[in-house]
Amino acid sequence: MRVLGLPQTAARMPVAIPDSERRRESRQRGFAALAGFFLGLGLLKFGNPAVVDRLVTPPRGYWEFLLMPWPLAWGYALWALVLVFGLFVAERRLPRPRGLALLPAAWLAWQGLAALGTSDARLTGLHLPYFLTLVGGFYLGMLALAPVGSLRVFWLALTGCFAAVLVVGFQQHFGGLEAVRQHVLAQPGAEQLPADYLRRLEAQRIFATLVYPNALAGAILLLLPPLVVAGWELGAGGPSRVRRVLPVALAGGGLACLYWTKSKAGWLLALGLVLVLGLRLRLPARWKWILAGLVLAAGLTAFAVRFAGYFQGGAASAGARLEYWRAAWTTACRYPVLGSGPGTFASSYRPLKPPGAEMTLLAHNDYLQQASDSGFPGALLYLGFWAGSLGLLARRVWAEPLPFAVWLGLLGWALQGWVEFALYVPGVAWTAFWLLGWLWGRAARSESGEAAPLPGRAAGTGGGLGPAGKRTSQPGAVGLT
Repeated sequence: MRVLGLPQTAARMPVAIPDSERRRESRQRGFAALAGFFLGLGLLKFGNPAVVDRLVTPPRGYWEFLLMPWPLAWGYALWALVLVFGLFVAERRLPRPRGLALLPAAWLAWQGLAALGTSDARLTGLHLPYFLTLVGGFYLGMLALAPVGSLRVFWLALTGCFAAVLVVGFQQHFGGLEAVRQHVLAQPGAEQLPADYLRRLEAQRIFATLVYPNALAGAILLLLPPLVVAGWELGAGGPSRVRRVLPVALAGGGLACLYWTKSKAGWLLALGLVLVLGLRLRLPARWKWILAGLVLAAGLTAFAVRFAGYFQGGAASAGARLEYWRAAWTTACRYPVLGSGPGTFASSYRPLKPPGAEMTLLAHNDYLQQASDSGFPGALLYLGFWAGSLGLLARRVWAEPLPFAVWLGLLGWALQGWVEFALYVPGVAWTAFWLLGWLWGRAARSESGEAAPLPGRAAGTGGGLGPAGKRTSQPGAVGLT
């Protein structure tokens, strides 16, 4: 018997992989591992915005190196190392629609143009290199990370570092924050500290390794959905009980930390993501609406009970945000084309701040701050890129578990940007831009039939889930690719 003109014995022989192909795959996997460790390290060490980077001093000694945040310049050096490696493995073909894929580059170019007339050269100088790393990370995710056949080490590294962030959150909740509060209050002159700082100490809101509680909430919204799914995929081939341990632990720990941040927006956005997730259930539309109504009613009731004291106290943070947004809009209308300069909201807000109001360095709304800092064109480029990408990719990834989970996390992070400064927290924003780039490249390769399977046992050699969620005997039909 012959198959395709070859003897049966020859047809059964394994296909030899050329050495050049082996070397290319080895380089790709090395890059993916390096990218995973870089993004994970960002969560642990680069959780402070660029605008306060001057307050972060280089660690001295082993324990400071291990436990304290690192200067952002160290992150740029690590990013440059990843970039050099990525250039050797990156493809040179942008996915379609190329106009939308090029919007981040256009946004970055507009930031450079807006910088020419900045009102504060120091602040702009802090933010331009940071924006460059964001946009560069997007294209590295698209052109260098997406073609990698096996992302096992990438997801392992990111999951491990995210788990470490949650561990720090648990430590803060179970005594760490209280110990800090007692230490501060025991110092001479503690009664002269700012009232707002003392209130924050009393609030007992965890923030783990990030700048403040809402930033931790943003990291959880972004990473919990994909890492739970990735954790399930990482255990493929093992006993089902063992396979459940990692995703269940991540889900439970992440939701607990989200609750302990006491983030109002985080709570509501998590509820919204659950409702979006419910749309994927294979149920009649009537039952979907009933379940959505029940989840919404239960979530909003719990929200009202949990934060009743906050609203009875006048919702001070909401009122402060309205003042920030009013100032950002005023500046945007005053400088509608180029704004006041990238990263300069603090300098434009200072003369507009009402007497007695709290000073802020960021607008707590990424989209309004873009309008304030770089004019309406800068804001439209940024908003158009994120809204267009999420809208386009929703259709492309809806049926695939891991890509959909990444999209869901990105949706939560992008929505949080309407009430927070999610764009300006490096450790979280780096991950968001990289994952969006990966999703772009992954979706394009999947549509063209080029998506590489994950080799080995973790790819589902005994059968996996196909793109439409159906069982298939093809090895690595989904996997962590």
